[in-house]
Amino acid sequence: IDSLRVREVVTQDHVLPADIIIFGIGGRPNVALAEAAGIRIGTTGAIAVDVEQRTSIPNIWAAGAVAEVFHLALQKHTYVPLATTANKQGRIAGINAAGGLARFGGVVGTAVVKTFDLTIAHTGLTQKYAQYAGFDADAVLIKASSRAYYMQGSQPIHVKLVYEKRSQRVLGAQMIGKDGVAKRIDVVAAALKSAWTLRDIVNLDLSYAPPFAPVWDPLLVAANAAIRQAFYRAN
Repeated sequence: IDSLRVREVVTQDHVLPADIIIFGIGGRPNVALAEAAGIRIGTTGAIAVDVEQRTSIPNIWAAGAVAEVFHLALQKHTYVPLATTANKQGRIAGINAAGGLARFGGVVGTAVVKTFDLTIAHTGLTQKYAQYAGFDADAVLIKASSRAYYMQGSQPIHVKLVYEKRSQRVLGAQMIGKDGVAKRIDVVAAALKSAWTLRDIVNLDLSYAPPFAPVWDPLLVAANAAIRQAFYRAN
């Protein structure tokens, strides 16, 4: 920062010119009303709920940005205040409050954002967070084409695939590119929901046509690279 103006961002590996810096510091659930009512607050600071969105007090349900959620990759409750999560939890809470029976299936924290012409997406765990959570995690980073390289609209896409070393279970993914990112992050989200391994992803029968994807989809390239990496590092 020079004379109150940003000039550059210095990371461990690069120096990047910059005019603006945006800090994404997250948020905190507003649970003052719940605390006043004596409702149990979870370790995350959000309201503790069960699979039916019930709180610790009978006939009171909680959903959305004030409630904890069960994370399928972590296998524990955490705080993921996303609009998709809020809508699903709200539906579950409403059904049960009206006398029905519905259960929330958990999340993997899938999110996507458009920044200028780039699409940035995430699902599951980052490598750093997976290691922090106790997983013996590794990751592979690849660059591929979003479509057949000779097709109009084909763009580079970067895929980072996180996995558990011994079991090769997929733990998460992060992707960035100008084309085809959202489609592929959703495939990994489905894989996380089913606790798939790298080989499960490699064996996926994904759609192919040059205007939409290369013969070897970037996600398959990443999974194959991860399998090779896991083999060589284990031997």
